[in-house]
Amino acid sequence: MKNLGIKLSLFLNYFVFAFLLNSVGSVILQVQRAYDIEKDTASLLEGFKDFPIAIAAFILASFLPKLGLKRAMLSGLLIVSIFCFLTPFLNEFWYFKLLFVAIGISFALIKVSVFATISLITNNEKEHSSFMGILEAVFMGGILLGNILFSFFIDDDNPKSEHWLNMYWYMGGLSLVAFFILITTKFDESKSKIEKRSFKEDFIEMFKIALKPLVLIFIVSIFLYVLIEQSFQTWFPTFYESILNTPASMAIQAGAVLAGATMIGRFIGGIILSKVKWVYVLSICLIMVAIIVMLALPLANSVSIDNEISWLSAPLVVYLMPLMGLFIAPIYPTLNSTILSSLPKHMHSSMAGLIVIFSALGGTTGSMITGNIFKIYSGTTAFYFSLIPIVAIFIIIWILYRAISKN
Repeated sequence: MKNLGIKLSLFLNYFVFAFLLNSVGSVILQVQRAYDIEKDTASLLEGFKDFPIAIAAFILASFLPKLGLKRAMLSGLLIVSIFCFLTPFLNEFWYFKLLFVAIGISFALIKVSVFATISLITNNEKEHSSFMGILEAVFMGGILLGNILFSFFIDDDNPKSEHWLNMYWYMGGLSLVAFFILITTKFDESKSKIEKRSFKEDFIEMFKIALKPLVLIFIVSIFLYVLIEQSFQTWFPTFYESILNTPASMAIQAGAVLAGATMIGRFIGGIILSKVKWVYVLSICLIMVAIIVMLALPLANSVSIDNEISWLSAPLVVYLMPLMGLFIAPIYPTLNSTILSSLPKHMHSSMAGLIVIFSALGGTTGSMITGNIFKIYSGTTAFYFSLIPIVAIFIIIWILYRAISKN
């Protein structure tokens, strides 16, 4: 298969960062247990992850093709390896802020480079969309296995136990493996570059792209989607432990179930999207997410769970909530592929930068809003909030579809 080596490397890079980025939900739960941190304070970790992503993407996105896509990805992997290996020695809340800053900067390097690389190793719009869907499915697979791995290190009976920090030895090692695989893989980056342009011209281009009406509509949809997805993924463990009263390890595993459902949804969505117009698929998905939210949350308020709960004896609501992952799954990769495949290859890093920036801002906004509503009202009220952006995205995707059709 052509470009097999670089494709496998991109999958592994995304897998590593899927776990590191989305471990924030598990870490938020753990710092509440280990350091007696309030929910609103713990939610700040999302900002320490996402704001560096946005800032780094803003500064670096248009420059990366000149600096080298492979070199940028290697830098990101090396940074997170070092910080993961330091984590077991620095068991303090302040260090987790620093850890997520490092993860955020590194992910900006990885994601912008990966998005720009996809256009170099695919030949047409369908191939681009297919690879993007598979890549995002691998990302969800990383979240799934990461949450399961994390739960094995949780001591339900001793919240102050430091055993969970040992998990970072494994993640540091996996990051190094990804680093060495990538450094030995060759691929041609020349098509992503316009050598005669200055850094200033590259930077200005990103602003020009952002001001296009079609791109503005797309940016709003991406921001709102990530606001929904990240608020669910980040606060799922806390919701299960605080509202459903499950053990902490099971609460983290619930995040894995959500990720698994999303991974399956992206594979299925990729098949359906090859036969059905994307706007119809995404519309049905959004309607189904809204229905699940309205069905599951009233059940969550009425259910009673004892300390001996397991996945085999859990009530319906424990399984119903993660099902929304099946339906939110196709939205993000479909929107990204639609906009990227319509642009020249040398513009993909700039567009990828905009995607990363507004994804990060949406993730932080969703997590912090959910965390504060969680504290002031309740977890169910916080998740009901998701219905507002769901309706907004439904309207926006139809506007986006009509704008793309006209252009």
